[in-house]
Amino acid sequence: MRKAALFFAAAFALSAGAAQPVGNINGKYYKLFAPLTFFHSVAGNQLSIASDDPDEVADAIDEALMHVYLTRPDLVQITETEQKAAGTLRNDVIKKKLKQDVDMEALAAPMPDMPDAAPVEVAVEKPHFWKYKGDGYLQFMQNYVSGNWYKGGESNYSAVGSLTLEANYDNKSKWKWDNKLEMKLGFQTSRTDSLHKLKANEDLLRYTGKVGLQAAHKWYYTLQLLAYTQFTRGYKSNDVKIYSDFMSPFNLSVGLGMEYKVEALNKKLTGSLNISPLAFNYRYVGRSWFDDKTWFPTRYGIKEGKHHLNDFGSQLTASLEWKLNEVVTWKSRFYAFTSYHRAELEWENTFALRVSRYISANIFLFPRFDDSNKWDSDLGYWQFKEYSSLGFSYNF
Repeated sequence: MRKAALFFAAAFALSAGAAQPVGNINGKYYKLFAPLTFFHSVAGNQLSIASDDPDEVADAIDEALMHVYLTRPDLVQITETEQKAAGTLRNDVIKKKLKQDVDMEALAAPMPDMPDAAPVEVAVEKPHFWKYKGDGYLQFMQNYVSGNWYKGGESNYSAVGSLTLEANYDNKSKWKWDNKLEMKLGFQTSRTDSLHKLKANEDLLRYTGKVGLQAAHKWYYTLQLLAYTQFTRGYKSNDVKIYSDFMSPFNLSVGLGMEYKVEALNKKLTGSLNISPLAFNYRYVGRSWFDDKTWFPTRYGIKEGKHHLNDFGSQLTASLEWKLNEVVTWKSRFYAFTSYHRAELEWENTFALRVSRYISANIFLFPRFDDSNKWDSDLGYWQFKEYSSLGFSYNF
């Protein structure tokens, strides 16, 4: 109710002073918006018969307040007499300058003594651009079949050892140089083979080198060199012929192209994919003939009377490692070369099952296609090798 009464009073006063300039009305509306006070001058002006200096705005304000005093005296909070008794601000001016007598400098704590800066030896270490790693295993296989086993067969023992070494250079800028040396050798025995006590069932000596210049985030311009042969002679059961030997054959492949670094599945799948549209393949066979005078190199697509083969074509290689879980790891290598008149494909797959820190089991699957070999009535140009083993393994 008080707000409504004052609102109408203010509206009445503003309408009365609407024609007044803004500069002439400052301070005149104080009585309307201050806490409601009974001013003596309001009552005196309203009861006066004549005014010496009439003011329309002031008269309108006094009239509005007088109306509130008469109709709603309960809204009046204080009188002008009580207001003056409460006191007013002092009007005297302090002319003397104040001076602080407290010596702040004396009370301040002294600054602690700071020792002189001691010389610091700065050691700059040469960055390590090379990373080395490797892994190896020695595993065994055994198969026993009694002489009267209803399905036949024969007992045999075999062992295979493998060692892989890597030295990789990365200058953290643009250049990479990867080096990988793989060595694998395995032997087996067979009771029915009267000519050989031991035969090699796994034999590999392979080097892979790649020089790469970064082209994009995971792409590199790459020059790749691949060279491989074997350690020892290769025989077949009850056969005196030597089917393979050190540097017979020897394969050298050089490819120019691009490589993609694979990193997926939260870095569980890693490796590389190399595409070489321009590749050169060289094959050399040192041995010439056997007791039956059969020309040896023709088994590897080399013409009779020659020891080497040169081919230009395209090449694709891939090397991947997928950690399926904490126990099982799949390692895969794919190689394909075509000279557009012959083709050679290899796909090596190793499934490693880690039993403990130093014990593991391996399953090795190796399909191969080579149409430079003789046609087989059962498999055509396809070849296949498979074995499983259990033994010791170590990573470093």
